[in-house]
Amino acid sequence: MSDREQGDRLRSWLRGIEVFAGPLPEFAPEQAPEDPVRLFLSWLSDAVADGLRDPHAMTLSTVDEAGDPDARVLILKGVDSAGWQFAGHGFSPKGHQLAVHPRAALTFYWPEHGRQVRLRGPVTPGSAQDNAEDFRARSATARAEALLARQSQYLADTAERDQALEKALATVEKEPSLVDSAWTLYTLSPMEVEFWQAAKSRVHTRLRYERTPKSWERFRLWS
Repeated sequence: MSDREQGDRLRSWLRGIEVFAGPLPEFAPEQAPEDPVRLFLSWLSDAVADGLRDPHAMTLSTVDEAGDPDARVLILKGVDSAGWQFAGHGFSPKGHQLAVHPRAALTFYWPEHGRQVRLRGPVTPGSAQDNAEDFRARSATARAEALLARQSQYLADTAERDQALEKALATVEKEPSLVDSAWTLYTLSPMEVEFWQAAKSRVHTRLRYERTPKSWERFRLWS
């Protein structure tokens, strides 16, 4: 089979995968609240109530020093009038990237509901107290791993990693109040938030909130 034939077969296979199997919830943009936080929490609550897996998982997108995009999936730590919160190590790739370009995008996707939320804007680090509280709320193993400050570095020997983690875990158990000063709770304060509701007809519904000096404006978008 030629490369062209293999490519055609793959494209045909991908097109045959069912999407938006439903049933899909209704979304009436004209009834949306004035604040995107309220609508986001409503959609998140729907996902939790229906038992969707990892409903608070999101994709964080950043750019590096060269302007190349990067992305990874994280867990939402909180959301309020200030913005959406996530956490990470300051020495990690995302920590370095946010130090150079303190702007990012977040994407939430709940496939069973055919819903997506996209937001982007400036990112600010939390206070020392906020960072410490978030660090201490992590499991002992997660804190120990963070203390290694080796995220995304090349791993030549898993035994070396396991020994280092065991040592760090012993330190955490001995000093439960210990905090990694590089651990950071970030807040993304969006300039725009878009809500996307899929439809089986593929005429999807999109609503974008855009921040103004005093409030938010809402706009319908073409699907």
